[in-house]
Amino acid sequence: DPLPPPLPKKQLQRAESLPEPGSSPRCHGSILYSIPPPLLRHGEGAPPPDRPSWPPKKPLSKSRSLGEPLAPSSPQKAPPPSLKELTFGTADGELGQLLESPAGVSGLVLGCQEAALARLSAHMQEELLGPEERQQLLQAELAGKRWAALGVLDPRPCCQSGDAWYFRVGFTLEHSQLQFAAKVPKPCCSSLGVQSSLGTHCSIQRLLGHFTDCLPPELVLPGIPGKQSRAPSREEPACPAPQPVLQVLLCAEVPQQTLADFVKGSHALHRTSPGHYERLGCLLLLQLCMGLEHLRGQNVAQGDLCPENLLLVQCPCAPRSQQGQKEPLGLSLPRLLISSFFKVQEKQRPRSSSQEQDWSQGLTAASPPAAAELNVGRLIYQILHVDISLENILGFRSKRLPEIPSLSIYSAGLKRLATLLLHRDPHQRVSVEQARGILQVLLWGPRQELFARSRKSLALLRGWLEAKRALLLLRFAENWAGAGGSPGLEEWLCCQYFQGVTEHTLFQVTQVLYA
Repeated sequence: DPLPPPLPKKQLQRAESLPEPGSSPRCHGSILYSIPPPLLRHGEGAPPPDRPSWPPKKPLSKSRSLGEPLAPSSPQKAPPPSLKELTFGTADGELGQLLESPAGVSGLVLGCQEAALARLSAHMQEELLGPEERQQLLQAELAGKRWAALGVLDPRPCCQSGDAWYFRVGFTLEHSQLQFAAKVPKPCCSSLGVQSSLGTHCSIQRLLGHFTDCLPPELVLPGIPGKQSRAPSREEPACPAPQPVLQVLLCAEVPQQTLADFVKGSHALHRTSPGHYERLGCLLLLQLCMGLEHLRGQNVAQGDLCPENLLLVQCPCAPRSQQGQKEPLGLSLPRLLISSFFKVQEKQRPRSSSQEQDWSQGLTAASPPAAAELNVGRLIYQILHVDISLENILGFRSKRLPEIPSLSIYSAGLKRLATLLLHRDPHQRVSVEQARGILQVLLWGPRQELFARSRKSLALLRGWLEAKRALLLLRFAENWAGAGGSPGLEEWLCCQYFQGVTEHTLFQVTQVLYA
């Protein structure tokens, strides 16, 4: 057999065959010449003494021998931007990194839509509530102030709820005149200790400060015999009798009326425009449920959940969804505020042995946490002008509740929700959180006709949700490209819904609503 070729020639051929196809000539040459000639001839670790010595070389790594650059010499790739940071002006290089991700273009677009809805929602909330920094500045300025530092704008209450009187007052801050409400609680109705610890929420009355002082003589407290303030007459002495010392709470929102006033004055609207009125009812109930959810997260409950204790506040701007439509003046969607609170005790009322007895006690109690769902169910009937007095309810010994007439596309859904909230079996009664989800589906879908052609599935609901988010953003863009102005409360509530809902939640809610 012939002898194998000499060792130097063998090594030279292997060195030429190591780089992969497509590697650059420079890299190929560096591999050839990085092997010292003495090593090629002798296969030893040191060159002969008659040749100049080579500088010590680092051993070749596997990546270098395959034609790849060393890691330290390559520039570090910047991480791709998050979807929350993407804008129309994002550099194409950064955009390309996201397009190469496994999610692809579809995932990029859907993620951007969710991030855009979150930004829009935060912007709308600031428009509705005002900047948080300004409220903190106002709270600091009002610390220690009393009636003498405030300007009473009207001696008569602008609103009287079941537990307090409200007066419009003014205060000058940074050369601007601000208006807010001075709340004078009725005897044994103050909830200052609980209210001062609540976080900011669109459906919760915001507290700016408080003080204890004598009531100014020009203020009128109607309905309290012997304590009504009035100016002294000419026959009376110049110094009137001292006024009672009362606790006063300064609140950011000035209420116009209570929910009871709104319902009482809307009979005609309900008859002539049932769809518009019942949609307003759904939106008011949605705000109430969102506020109750916020309170439960802080272990706080609404003091007395009745229409007389729920305040309505005019929004700073007309909602765009109602612009250009022929609707009665003064009936745009107001903000609903919860204004009385109490701390939930650790020890709850023990459940009675009878479901019917438990149901009756929950309706007649002063709104314990377990009765919130029952009271929201009663509110549905009251808003729809259906008699739901305690005598009326307790007179029905069967499971049948008063009939709700079908006047609009919302009537059947509201009837279904009221039935679920007033169920005699607490295990079958829906929670406030579930009621909020049902109201959102009633307002913005998906409606039952979506499932007429296709069987309800997570894939169908996911597709519906993705399409509605895209269409909602397009509607916002088209509306706001015209006349200037701020979005309304209904747009913010809609954004809140599509920002956080998932196809799994939709599946569960539609199962309950359309059962």
